[in-house]
Amino acid sequence: MAANETNEVISAGSELAVRREKLATLKATGNDPFTITKYDVDAFSADIKADYPSYEGKTVRLAGRMMSRRIMGKASFANLADKQGNIQLYVKRDEVGTDLYNTGFKKWDIGDIIGVAGTVFTTQTGEVSIHVTELTLLAKSLLPLPEKFHGLTNVDQRYRQRYVDLIVNPEVKETFVKRSMILRELRAYLDSKGFLEVDTPILTPFEIGASTRPFYTHHNTLDMDMVLRIETELYLKRLIVGGMDRVYEVGRIFRNEGMDTKHNPEFTTIELYQAYTDFEGMMNLVEDMMKTVTMKVCGTLQIPYQGQTIDLSHWERMTMVEAVKKYSGVDFAEVASDEEAIALAKEHHVELPEVPTKGAILAEFFDAYVEEKLIQPTFIYDYPVEISPLAKRKPSDPAFTERFEYFINATEFGNAFSELNDPVDQRERFEKQVAERKAQDPETRAQVDYDYVTALEYGLPPTGGLGFGIDRLVMLLTDSASIRDVLLFPTMKPVD
Repeated sequence: MAANETNEVISAGSELAVRREKLATLKATGNDPFTITKYDVDAFSADIKADYPSYEGKTVRLAGRMMSRRIMGKASFANLADKQGNIQLYVKRDEVGTDLYNTGFKKWDIGDIIGVAGTVFTTQTGEVSIHVTELTLLAKSLLPLPEKFHGLTNVDQRYRQRYVDLIVNPEVKETFVKRSMILRELRAYLDSKGFLEVDTPILTPFEIGASTRPFYTHHNTLDMDMVLRIETELYLKRLIVGGMDRVYEVGRIFRNEGMDTKHNPEFTTIELYQAYTDFEGMMNLVEDMMKTVTMKVCGTLQIPYQGQTIDLSHWERMTMVEAVKKYSGVDFAEVASDEEAIALAKEHHVELPEVPTKGAILAEFFDAYVEEKLIQPTFIYDYPVEISPLAKRKPSDPAFTERFEYFINATEFGNAFSELNDPVDQRERFEKQVAERKAQDPETRAQVDYDYVTALEYGLPPTGGLGFGIDRLVMLLTDSASIRDVLLFPTMKPVD
């Protein structure tokens, strides 16, 4: 350990000891702050600053964390941070009492949580402040906050100690305030369109045939393994069968897969389903929803993101075949067979999928040539049936499905389709999907959800469905480079 690191540890340890001694003294003198159960607050910093004329000269009560203090003999200035921001305090010994000023306020520490009452005024420099007449220590901070100028800058530590990150980095708090706004506006939009918010199970009885790897757990009473859900789709579509024509769920999803700047093992999605519409109806809904929510949250459709501007006022629409032709020069409309597609993949050094069909190879061409080019909002539709087990076939070309994904900044943001409602076709696709999974991984516990097939046999009306990730949308609208920046507590490996 370097000398300066050793000194920092010793200094932190010494300050901890001092703060504990102060707490012991408070308790010994009958002033234990942890015995206080409430403090009535009637004003907040940002409201006072925003509407100063209404507050000037009035007595207000605020509470928050003392972030700085400057003692000048018989008077002092301090900074109080509350849920809205911060505000300056002006504390005079003769106003609050000599004993409280000298043995209380002057000995309190940066980071302590305090309550204040006083009148609102402006200083000679024009700063809106509180002339304090009452002071109360509400909770003692036993650990010092990070040093003012360097702050909490270690990224790993910021994620592990989000509580400190929120205290010392106001812009982090703003990100999560905006996240809450985004969720509120998404719900408001869907509610206004007649959708009903519902809840479906997080614990499911078995692993479905999808390629995503789930997390397993065990239910002791039932003595059976269960799975944390990887999607909400099949339960929501059961509700459409039951006559709930428009439903959505804001759901936590769990996938036992890799982690990077765009992926976390648990994340939040919205899935929604609407009877008597199709994937084009979902496409129109996505565009209108994105524009509406973005305007409400950001006030503009030109969004700065990582050094460039994303224009959400314009959305391009292309089929997957058109997109691959545009960016690779290969026209799959002219490819006649799987063998011809395999030859093209080898010629263009495109990775062959496990089952090298024409449709699956088209998707590989898309991944290799197209996705990274889709910076501005773009709908890609007409996906091959091989990679779309839950989407309805395109009537004019059964090799494709009525499915789309939409991309922004070379990232997939959502997935939608005209839902497959033919139970015979669905059963066949499920069984094929599970068989392919078992061929690739003999140890897999994937099963066909035959109860869902039974639901379809009762009749699923023509339905459009959509699923999209909340976290990636928050990343976009808050100009955040990593998904961990928009998750309050991202998944982390524990420190030894």
